[in-house]
Amino acid sequence: MPSRSKQKKKSEATGQAMILSPKRLFVTLIITAAALLAFKGTAPAGRIPPPDEYGMVVIRNYSQKAGFAPVVFDHWLHRAMYTCRLCHVDVGFAMEAGATKIKAENNSKGFYCGSCHNGSRTHNKKVIFAACPGTAGQEDRTRCDRCHSLGREVKRDYEFASFIKDLPRQTLGNGVDWEEAEEKGLIKPVDYLEGVSIKRSSLAAQKDFSIESKSTWMTDVIFSHKKHAVWNGCEVCHPEIFPSVRKGTVKYTMFEIYAGEYCGVCHDKVAFPLLDCQRCHTKPVR
Repeated sequence: MPSRSKQKKKSEATGQAMILSPKRLFVTLIITAAALLAFKGTAPAGRIPPPDEYGMVVIRNYSQKAGFAPVVFDHWLHRAMYTCRLCHVDVGFAMEAGATKIKAENNSKGFYCGSCHNGSRTHNKKVIFAACPGTAGQEDRTRCDRCHSLGREVKRDYEFASFIKDLPRQTLGNGVDWEEAEEKGLIKPVDYLEGVSIKRSSLAAQKDFSIESKSTWMTDVIFSHKKHAVWNGCEVCHPEIFPSVRKGTVKYTMFEIYAGEYCGVCHDKVAFPLLDCQRCHTKPVR
């Protein structure tokens, strides 16, 4: 068995500090085993994707029928540039995979991906390339391949390792502490899109609150509205994910969360995975 120092060097080389304390590892294994037993094999296999693939979405509703490879959408790149609220509320992407019926004709009219990918909108003074048209010539297809890239060798403007090299690190997920990166101004997610978003007044910041753990071996959860509101606002979570804003009204368990409900709508998909227990079950907020 490799020494602890060698394990640490290996984890640092892959971009993640994967070493867990014995207590943290024990808690993680217990929760994972309990969740898998509860679903009797209906839960996902539990493969932990590499950091650059965490949160990746493959969009294939219409691509292959049109003669294109499926689209690969990297959440890590877009979340560093735009808030979740902007894309899932203002632009209108559904939170459920495959639920948004994105077609080239919609994009070309300025909807969905075409809200930004229109060849004229800019981000950080750089023009965002236009989405591909429904019928594409050879020149267009080269541009199309930038997104329709599943199974293809495509040159990217942003390479994962170099993109995150100066960002603060965290365990699991993308291996990036996105909260700290935003707080330090290393990333500045855009929350307003001219011609798409509606100007709105900011709501008063809600106080952090605790959620009591029913297990004697697990600490309570400290929920921070401030941290979540940076990317989600209020509209991503309320009322569809959490139908009530009154504390204690909505009852849920870790089994439901592991099944992709409540906190599990985002965590284990884009936000840090549920295996990172002590990111939530901790006092005080950190």
